[in-house]
Amino acid sequence: MRVITPQQLRSILENLPENPRIVASGNFATPKTLLALADEVIPKFRLHMLNAQPGIPDREGVTYESAFVGSGMRRHPRLNYIPSRLSLVPILYRDHYRPDVVMLHTSAQRFDTVSLGTEVNILPAAIEAAKSRDGIVIAQANVRMPYTYGDAQIYENEIDYLVEVDEPLAIKPTTTGTDTAQEIGARISHLIHDNSTLQLGIGAVPDAVLAGLRDRKGLRIWTEMFSDGVLDLFKAGALDDDVLLTASFVFGSQELYEWLNLNRKVRMMRTERTNDPSQIARQAKMTSINAALELDLFDQANASHVRGEIYSGFGGSTDFIVGSLHSRGGQSFMALPSWHAKTNRSTIVPRLTSNVTSFQHSFVATENGIANCFGHSQNQQAVNIIENAAHPDARDYLREQARTFGLI
Repeated sequence: MRVITPQQLRSILENLPENPRIVASGNFATPKTLLALADEVIPKFRLHMLNAQPGIPDREGVTYESAFVGSGMRRHPRLNYIPSRLSLVPILYRDHYRPDVVMLHTSAQRFDTVSLGTEVNILPAAIEAAKSRDGIVIAQANVRMPYTYGDAQIYENEIDYLVEVDEPLAIKPTTTGTDTAQEIGARISHLIHDNSTLQLGIGAVPDAVLAGLRDRKGLRIWTEMFSDGVLDLFKAGALDDDVLLTASFVFGSQELYEWLNLNRKVRMMRTERTNDPSQIARQAKMTSINAALELDLFDQANASHVRGEIYSGFGGSTDFIVGSLHSRGGQSFMALPSWHAKTNRSTIVPRLTSNVTSFQHSFVATENGIANCFGHSQNQQAVNIIENAAHPDARDYLREQARTFGLI
């Protein structure tokens, strides 16, 4: 590994192959310094990121690739969406979309390592794929990035070039959940018992669920990501102190990042481990909580497309839904408000006309109640969704449509 200046890196980037594929840290750990240099120096390149946020290079000559589309790439004319479960993205890198360059956002050096900090995810696999075909790995080592353990630790012999930076980290804005989100979260948390293992994402509903769990005991975390709600559980003494917290990326407050730094209670692991359904299934009372945009009477959920256009992707929801259902005592919740305020229509529809992201959940949760799905006939499942989850104004229409399907 060579420690170099940004100016030295410019000359290295100028000598890359034509139209290289760059895999960069995604989510909320964008390596801004490195991408800005690439934007200045490389006339044409393919930028591959997961859940890319605004502020990435955007001009003619830059083509986007992603298996999970973030707001920085959403509805972009130069986007190539690659459908894939998150657990399988490492195979994409190995066999189909090998990177020429991997750009990392890491901690400062500690002994002979740096840490991927808040964003591990698919990056170890990207590093391995790049190394297998003489690609290069570049790190921007940020003194503000927390040093985390597990697969986050990258040794200096895995990195070709390191540029030292002092760059603010993305901080999760403080938000107040809607009454609907609070109600959904309260209903779900009521069904989560002591000694459960949790998977939750970012958003008002996961925050509300976690707020309702502070009086539990022995909770465990095995999740793709977490935010400040998990720190609140730690402060409340609700977590099992004998079991490490396992995650793949983190996004939250400065306080959360300070708590993460050199915290051996937190294990940041690569996607192949955290999102492996067989590993998820081994967790005690594994409980997954995911969100949908719309859901139908057959318990099929769309969480990826809006009006037929890609909005996000599969992400890790399908991995955790399957793993949770195979866990002894496990359960999978699909959460959504029952009514879409902007379009003034029900989010529970007779049958999806858009893409199906997942199906077969333990429960469908809305502000109106919890519909018990798994273990019931499709007829009873449909009745439960209509009577317990659908908005009251939509129920007559849904009953009518259910009759045409032979469900009632």
